[in-house]
Amino acid sequence: EERIFMFMDLKSSTTIAESLGHIKYSSFIRDAFMDINQVLFPYNAQVYQYVGDEIILSWTIKEGLKNLSCLHFYFACEKQFANKTAYYIKNYGQVPHFKAGLHMGKVTAVEIGEIKRDIAYHGDTLNTAARIQSMCNKYGKRLLVSSFFVEQSNIESQFTITSLGDILLKGKSSTVGIASVEMPADK
Repeated sequence: EERIFMFMDLKSSTTIAESLGHIKYSSFIRDAFMDINQVLFPYNAQVYQYVGDEIILSWTIKEGLKNLSCLHFYFACEKQFANKTAYYIKNYGQVPHFKAGLHMGKVTAVEIGEIKRDIAYHGDTLNTAARIQSMCNKYGKRLLVSSFFVEQSNIESQFTITSLGDILLKGKSSTVGIASVEMPADK
């Protein structure tokens, strides 16, 4: 099936974990994920997996491209954290910030496991989305998307897009075009 995937990873997680200690850090992550969960439904986002301090989200192509909800979701999460700044500062001394990578394409959905059954998605689309997210620090960007996604959507009508060119992502044999996405200042 065709799906959109977004990998959202907590920025500076190692530094935060060291400063908070493992129990308080776990509470920090739990609270951040709970706040992200508050934003899921208006943007038709589905949590695919939680992996440590990373959350992987997914949309059907139709739902994700409808009003570009997959991108608006990311900025709604940022707004959610900004609105709860006082809470995070009081309890943790810092506010969570996430970097994200997004890609769309074909995946295979399979049922896995015997003791604990789950639906898993496999394919290059997930690997590419994860690798795109891993480039956020290198480029100093908070949200990166594939050029393929840009080409398939009407993204320029609602967001500021900056092409970063074709990049050879880890584990890939051919380059992938990536672009940063920002909310225009007037929105």
